[in-house]
Amino acid sequence: QKIYTGWFSDVAIQGYDPVAYFTLGQPTKGSPDHTLTWEGATWRFANAKHRALFEATPDRYAPQYGGHCAYAVAKGDLVKIDPDAWSIVDGKLYLNYNASIQAKWEARRPAFIEQADAQWPKIGHD
Repeated sequence: QKIYTGWFSDVAIQGYDPVAYFTLGQPTKGSPDHTLTWEGATWRFANAKHRALFEATPDRYAPQYGGHCAYAVAKGDLVKIDPDAWSIVDGKLYLNYNASIQAKWEARRPAFIEQADAQWPKIGHD
């Protein structure tokens, strides 16, 4: 699936607020009271302000590769994420499977981003 929601849900990135990574600098659970449907998934936000920011410019705040693990996308696969394994690079949010995978991704981040950017059009489909 294009947006990572897990197998039995339509909630993007395990219900975490994508805007909070940018504004608060940390993973923050979103609330069912502040949601928005975008790209076929339900996105949750910590507050109405974050929801409005995302609604105005979703491409600015949405994680790269639909919220799938950036390292796995570089390898040609779609894998779940740990919301605590994240980084913002050049104004873009990247999520990873776990801290160990994130360390591998960080070690060769520019190359992995280039690989993932090339792989995403092939594997990131509905």
